Amino acid sequence: MGADHSPVGRDAAHGPARDATHGPTHGPADGPAHSTAHDAAHSPADHAPAGGLNEPCADAMAARPPIEGGRVRVVEVMATGTNGGAQEHVYSLLTRMDPNRYDVRVVSLSHGSSIRRLEKAGIAVDVIDEPDDHLAVRALAELLAPLEPEVVHNHMFRAEVVGTKAALLLGEQGCRRPAVISTVHSSRVRCVDDRQALRQLTPLMDRLIVVSKAIERKIRDEGRVGAPVSLIYNGVDLQRYNHQQPCCTLHDDYRIPEASPVVGVVARLEAEKGHRTLIDAWPLVLAAHPEAWLLIVGEGSERNSLEGQAASLGIADHIVFTGRREDVPAVTAALDVAVLPSYREAQGLSVLEAMALSRPVVASNVGGIPEMIEDGVSGLLVPPGDCDALAAAIVRLLSDHPFADMMAKRGHDLVHERFCIEWMTSQVESIYDEAAIKLRTSAGVRR
Repeated sequence: MGADHSPVGRDAAHGPARDATHGPTHGPADGPAHSTAHDAAHSPADHAPAGGLNEPCADAMAARPPIEGGRVRVVEVMATGTNGGAQEHVYSLLTRMDPNRYDVRVVSLSHGSSIRRLEKAGIAVDVIDEPDDHLAVRALAELLAPLEPEVVHNHMFRAEVVGTKAALLLGEQGCRRPAVISTVHSSRVRCVDDRQALRQLTPLMDRLIVVSKAIERKIRDEGRVGAPVSLIYNGVDLQRYNHQQPCCTLHDDYRIPEASPVVGVVARLEAEKGHRTLIDAWPLVLAAHPEAWLLIVGEGSERNSLEGQAASLGIADHIVFTGRREDVPAVTAALDVAVLPSYREAQGLSVLEAMALSRPVVASNVGGIPEMIEDGVSGLLVPPGDCDALAAAIVRLLSDHPFADMMAKRGHDLVHERFCIEWMTSQVESIYDEAAIKLRTSAGVRR
């Protein structure tokens, strides 16, 4: 099968402008947009993003012809209801899908704050809070049977296992087996038993979706074969970010002097996100910019340890741990520099969001991040775990405002060229349509 490289795009204005001493100075600009869907029958190296000056995001939002047989019934299965990139992906996808074409609900294998967010958006959510996989499979199959889904779409490892086995169990019980789709969101290296389980289940899936070429390489290295693979990058709500104003109370909220530049990271406070390296780098940043502040946005198990690290380095008075914030786009828009110092990363959605807001970005050269950032052009890439390189990149952006502004503009344009949420949604919807049509045709269903 050949790769689909239709160019996609939309024109858009840059985010809010601010004085260079306090943040962004990027004015409005237009840029072409483009994203890709990729079939894994070809090597990742064969599929560098193709440019284009069309307006495919606008095309993706155009009405599509109805499918014979009524709305496609889809159940999204999430491994956990806590917050993270996968949950953000599900939320963005479901709030963009056409409710006249798709009957969608969510099943989460644990409770969490992302469940409340989905429910507030009017999306039906069921929670199966059962830690035993065998029991969770049976509970999910029991829940799915009366729903008669045509597609079960799994997100994250445990959902891949439980969701796939539940769909297979439906078939064994005499029900029509739904198509099984799994999106691989994580770059985490699984244990031997987990990899073996995925190798056994993958041939029984109808399609895998990967969010970066790095993840495609990962699943290939894990020996996951037997299901077609599509590359669909996570997308950003460009319309939302084009009109996002910076949080005007950020300095007051945390008693940061008005003239002080603010560097920030938005990520779960977990070891793989690299906060420890960023905190180690902060004394070097303060040596060059003693007025700078570091904002650490997010929640997680590492918070106490990271706060202790900051205190031991004597820099706690220039670091703010905000915990969870509901206004992350506004906070990101108020940053002078956005940082993602991860040790591993599937794609790095917070990087895309910062770029969409015209924030200059420093990020680790790992996983899918280099697929979004061209070093020295649309952002700065540094080796993971290298606090000296990380500090030098941050200092460079804080010191050279024209350079920072240029990179912020190019990053913004790149997001518009390749990462619109409408194209992401359209690609996933096409996979749902294909699965439903195949299922209905084989069953002679005309509903």
